[in-house]
Amino acid sequence: IDTPGHVDFTIEVERALRVLDGAVLVLCAVGGVQSQTNTVDRQMKRYGVPRLGFINKMDRQGSNPWRIVDQLREKLALNAAAVQVPIGIEDSLEGMCDLVTMKAARFEGDMGVDVVWSDIPENMKELCEQKRLELVEKVADVDDAIAEKFLMEESPSAEELGEAIRRSALALKFVPVFMGSAYKNKGVQLLLDGVVSYLPNPTEVKNYALDLNKEETEVEVSYKAQDPLIGLAFKLQESPFGQLTYLRIYQGIVRKGDTVTHIPTGRKVRIPRIVRMHSNDAEEVAEAKAGEIVALFGIDCSSGDTFTDGTIRYSMTSMHVPEPVISLSLTPTNKANTDKFSKALQRFMKEDPTFRTGFDNETKQTIISGMGELHLQIYVERIKREYGVECISGPPKVNYRESIQQKAEFDYLHKKQSGGAGQFGRVIGYIEPTDSVMEPLDFESHMVGNVITPSWFAAIEKGFKEQGETGPLTGHPMTGCRFIVTDGASHAVDSSELAFKIAGKGALRQALEKANPMILQPVMSVELTAPEEFQGVCVTLINKRKGVIENSDVVNQYVVINAAVPLGEMFGFSTDLRSGTQGKGEFTMEYREHLPAPRDIQDRLVAEYQAERAKQQKENN
Repeated sequence: IDTPGHVDFTIEVERALRVLDGAVLVLCAVGGVQSQTNTVDRQMKRYGVPRLGFINKMDRQGSNPWRIVDQLREKLALNAAAVQVPIGIEDSLEGMCDLVTMKAARFEGDMGVDVVWSDIPENMKELCEQKRLELVEKVADVDDAIAEKFLMEESPSAEELGEAIRRSALALKFVPVFMGSAYKNKGVQLLLDGVVSYLPNPTEVKNYALDLNKEETEVEVSYKAQDPLIGLAFKLQESPFGQLTYLRIYQGIVRKGDTVTHIPTGRKVRIPRIVRMHSNDAEEVAEAKAGEIVALFGIDCSSGDTFTDGTIRYSMTSMHVPEPVISLSLTPTNKANTDKFSKALQRFMKEDPTFRTGFDNETKQTIISGMGELHLQIYVERIKREYGVECISGPPKVNYRESIQQKAEFDYLHKKQSGGAGQFGRVIGYIEPTDSVMEPLDFESHMVGNVITPSWFAAIEKGFKEQGETGPLTGHPMTGCRFIVTDGASHAVDSSELAFKIAGKGALRQALEKANPMILQPVMSVELTAPEEFQGVCVTLINKRKGVIENSDVVNQYVVINAAVPLGEMFGFSTDLRSGTQGKGEFTMEYREHLPAPRDIQDRLVAEYQAERAKQQKENN
């Protein structure tokens, strides 16, 4: 499985590592350990996947494999050593010397197809012996059998060293590093041999399922073909023949025409076709056994679902899904396309767990969230290309709130006379701030006697709460306000539910003029992680966005900064952070609380709201 390198598509790496037993960490011979290498390294460690290193682009100007091996040790804290020495470098790259067997391989013929083995050239023997000693030393640090040989100053044989490298790699204690140029097809054959020699086969990896009948107790998966089937759907893809579901089989066997059970719903599903995928080519197969990855047609499920043969209720643990970091509001340009638009969003959410959509009832916007601007741009483009729906995207509206700062009294009379019964309702009392600015609106009656019939109180409360839905400054809902009725008046004929509802609304409007209303803005807890050399950049970025830094720690050469930043200032932050930290910075944020907005922000929001209302009134006229 080849995954994209861009940080926005990090879920592809997550789901690949979730189902793979071994991995190859590809590095550039010039660029070395880059920002995304750090992220992928953390993901590999999270899933405990044994790995090989492969230094690619050895034919490029300025390539230096030994610098890259040092970076693996320093920046990623890996016990790594090269198992090869290149013969020639840059344009003159001819082949590799294998340090385990101490033989040289040259790649000849058209596109380096023929691998020709020979003895190591005389001029390279000294370097190869020095590098082999370094390899033995690194393996000796983690393997007792080689350590014994090393201390006795004996040189291990090729078989002994190969077995020790395999043992250490499987135990996640050592990373053998290969080299080559994939473009020129040099060194790739030896890397594939290394995959066979040093990475595990499916029976050597311990995988665990959760038994749903026994309160999710962990159960080790057996890999035997005769045991009940367990498979994990880890990726969905839309194809001309319907949904294509990639399935990793952990236990048992699956055949064409079998009926399997979809664990999340308990639904039984028949498998019409099984194919083995190679890029875009699908090869029909009749069955697939434990350890294989195949694709199924015509299965309706979501990413991360488990399938069994129905005799057991096991679920494979799902993959780690990072939280979205950026949101956009999205509206189709043509209202007639709303159905297609929602169908597209539903499908993309099923395919990609990091893509989220939601409807904000308050701002009446469809909000899409994802891992970065490129990630969301691609989905907007796909809606246009695959569904023919043009969309307008923009930053989502921020959920501001409004509250009051002081107590204010009201005495409001609603009186309307028309032919027949009129409307009459008088409400006297005061509003005051509650203990917390985010408490919901509260209604109380401190009235003595029955000046107002108790049945009208519900109408007053309804009027007050309806009016509280649109605050006086920017039209956002109000919170943290208590409405207390102390007196009033009613009329035997003209008072009605409607009259007191209107009186409740008017009373709140009247009191708000004297209650010093304010705008509350949502403040987010932001945790930012970046290599420590970018600490200054990160602090500046947060200060620029009116953030307050609360804590800063350095862990494993990474700085972790905790800060409180207003949500309105966070738009575009991921792009600024990546450009300021060479793509190495990451951040997560979650809602913390609403706090009073500074005066300049409040004035700006009020001006924007008034301009918007004036525009609407003009259009209506």
